[in-house]
Amino acid sequence: MQSVLLDSRPLLKPFIRAFEGKVRDVYDLGGERLWIVTTDRISTFDRVHPNGVPRKGAVLNQLSAFWFEKTAGLVPNHFIRVVDGTEGDLGFPVPQELVGRSMIVKKADRLDIECVVRGYLSGSGWVDYQKTGSVCGIALPSGLVESDKLPRPIFTPATKAASGHDINISLEGAGEIVGEETALQLKELSLQLYEFGAGFAARRGVIIADTKFELGRLPDGKLILIDEMLTPDSSRFWDFATYQPGRAQESMDKQYVRDWAISTGWNREDPAPALPLEVVEATTEGYGNIFFRLTGREVS
Repeated sequence: MQSVLLDSRPLLKPFIRAFEGKVRDVYDLGGERLWIVTTDRISTFDRVHPNGVPRKGAVLNQLSAFWFEKTAGLVPNHFIRVVDGTEGDLGFPVPQELVGRSMIVKKADRLDIECVVRGYLSGSGWVDYQKTGSVCGIALPSGLVESDKLPRPIFTPATKAASGHDINISLEGAGEIVGEETALQLKELSLQLYEFGAGFAARRGVIIADTKFELGRLPDGKLILIDEMLTPDSSRFWDFATYQPGRAQESMDKQYVRDWAISTGWNREDPAPALPLEVVEATTEGYGNIFFRLTGREVS
């Protein structure tokens, strides 16, 4: 398999790394631009595993770019362009390892809210429903089963924690953090994005069961979509051909790695266990497959 990029710093010494996330390294280009490198790091339960997944960064980067371009007329976003090796205005040749797995974006102040949209009853939503008959305080009809399609998609925000686990909150709780009007805007924009993406994916035989978005503000106060969009790291993808309510569905996303991590008996604290070769290979294949299903092309 191709070498795995876990740390972009040796390749971008001329720039100051502004932020290191679990997957992305962000560099300040000066002015109003950032350079985001999507590495092959993979995390579960907010812990980064010591080995990565080859080509994962390229899939996430190019799939996000695909969606950003598709939805730019619906909700503005931070995307400027994918770094493809021809950028003459950066002052030095682009390292080959970064081609296809990084993008130039507009700077924005991130809002500390995870904008989660659920269209189906799964994961923590299913656990919550079994206990309370609701999901994140939103009452649902009785008698639903695991993986059921919800009567309509629901917005279930969460805190955006700098470290540790995000915490589900109500719309009112989100309003206390970002303001009531902004919280309502986040809900409206997130539902619009989900409904567009879910409809697009459905025509390709893919169910987007749930997903999460992040938004930020430009210096003029305008809300824009940032980070990633409808990727197998941020979304739950199922195959329409095998979908059957009443049970857990076969995943086409990071849930495969989460399931493996749970099976090891790991306590979800550092250090995270190394992924065995068969899990790495299956994840690489799965991420490549969902990219092809959604875009109709191979990842470059």
